[in-house]
Amino acid sequence: MAVEWQFTDRLVPYPEALHTMEARVAAIRAGTASEQIWLLEHPPLYTAGTSARREDLTDPDRFPVYDAGRGGQYTYHGPGQRVAYVMLDLAARGRDVRRFVAQVEDWVIATLAEFNVKGERREGRVGVWVVRHDKAPNPDGTPREDKIAAIGLRLRKWVSFHGLSINVEPDLSHFGGIVPCGIREHGVTSLVDLGLPVTMADLDAALQKTFSASPLAHTA
Repeated sequence: MAVEWQFTDRLVPYPEALHTMEARVAAIRAGTASEQIWLLEHPPLYTAGTSARREDLTDPDRFPVYDAGRGGQYTYHGPGQRVAYVMLDLAARGRDVRRFVAQVEDWVIATLAEFNVKGERREGRVGVWVVRHDKAPNPDGTPREDKIAAIGLRLRKWVSFHGLSINVEPDLSHFGGIVPCGIREHGVTSLVDLGLPVTMADLDAALQKTFSASPLAHTA
């Protein structure tokens, strides 16, 4: 079965998203539903991954906080940020978790390239980063780097869920209640913050286009 794309226009409460994902993952494993990529937005909230440190939640009363069960640390979700929940069968893709995560990162990087944004990996830092040549360098003279996309995945019986988020035009001040992904020395940006008038529909079209050219789209 082909990968199904699901688009939800309303803000989806996080517990509802978790329940929906878990049901879909079970159905994929049972062979009763197709793989799915679900594109949505959440109301403002923080999620804690399995490596989250309590001291990185600097403003615990600002927004609701949820235990996500995915890998990673604290992440913000909210309006203006595209969340893509990726429910794919890794048993049909070689059961190579490291390669799968790299392919998801490559998909994000290819999507950003559609808008002439150079997204990059960084050793020891999860997610996708952009170098800010338009801003003053760090005190040590190195270029400033901001995070534009977060990635946090989980597997259940070789079916993935959770996924990624790309900042289109969220309120970047909302990230101030956490240390995003445990990284204090770098900032957060968005496509609009970079001066690009990208809409959610623009990003969705780019995600679909680059996914179709990605190894993620093909089973073994």
